[in-house]
Amino acid sequence: MTQRFMKPISLLVIFSFLLLQFSVQQAKAGMIDTDLAMANHDNGRARILAFLDRPEVQQAMEQQGVARAEAQQRVASLTDAEVTKIAHAMQQLPAGGDGLGTVVGAAVLIFVILLITDIMGLTHLFSFVRH
Repeated sequence: MTQRFMKPISLLVIFSFLLLQFSVQQAKAGMIDTDLAMANHDNGRARILAFLDRPEVQQAMEQQGVARAEAQQRVASLTDAEVTKIAHAMQQLPAGGDGLGTVVGAAVLIFVILLITDIMGLTHLFSFVRH
């Protein structure tokens, strides 16, 4: 009985493998124009300096005791790799967020975990859960 089903299944597997595309994409490398590389480098530094010029950032730096001129000097002394890393991290930050959503999400997650452990009988934290 098993041999009766093996032939159609093997033909189906062979046919499905034939439908797969095994093409390999080739990477193309080329020389980067110096002006383009310098523009990207300067663009990252300019974004960091523009971020430091924002009023709320200046206020936060003043609260930490960091002078604006000192921060600008430190940005100027960063290596290209550090500028690229910081500029990339700035792009990944949520726009206009202050982290409240993260805090609320973490609180809800902790509440749900504690509720589940209370329902399972591992803890006795909530009085509204019947054991």
